[in-house]
Amino acid sequence: MKKKSKKIHRVSIIMGSDSDLPVMKAAAEALEELEISFEMHIISAHRTPVEMAKFAESARKRGVQVIIAGAGGAAHLPGMVAAHTELPVIGVPVPIGHLQGQDALLSIVQMPRGVPVATVAIGNAFNAGILAAQIIGAGGKKPDEKVLDLLLKYKQGLRKMVLSKKIGRPAKSERKKRTR
Repeated sequence: MKKKSKKIHRVSIIMGSDSDLPVMKAAAEALEELEISFEMHIISAHRTPVEMAKFAESARKRGVQVIIAGAGGAAHLPGMVAAHTELPVIGVPVPIGHLQGQDALLSIVQMPRGVPVATVAIGNAFNAGILAAQIIGAGGKKPDEKVLDLLLKYKQGLRKMVLSKKIGRPAKSERKKRTR
């Protein structure tokens, strides 16, 4: 009888609430594009703090290499997870409420010395996925060449897209409007 092997997820994508999912699914899309396995969970720093701590403390033993944590408002999840793990944590400020993520951005980026959380732009979970791939690709004793090659291909595609957009010089009538 063959033993069924457990799939090891290299990245954990976590969020405090299912309302964060529309933003956080972009991290999953980036990781899928780069062929990096991941898991997604709803874990709240405020509503399930014991489970959050256990999750963060066990992540490395489960084979996780990077944790992406999305949160809005007070946005304690990324920092609290970082306090409970030795793995890199990437915080995604989720835009909610009157401040549209500015409060979350400040909460995530202003971590105390010794508890770092890499932070991406408000609502930009896709970049969190790319950053996780870069960490995995460059990390360890031997870089993961496959991941680095896929990242290179992705960046070459970005370059081609930007270079293909020809704006040209504005018409003379447009230049006159700008100087008035």
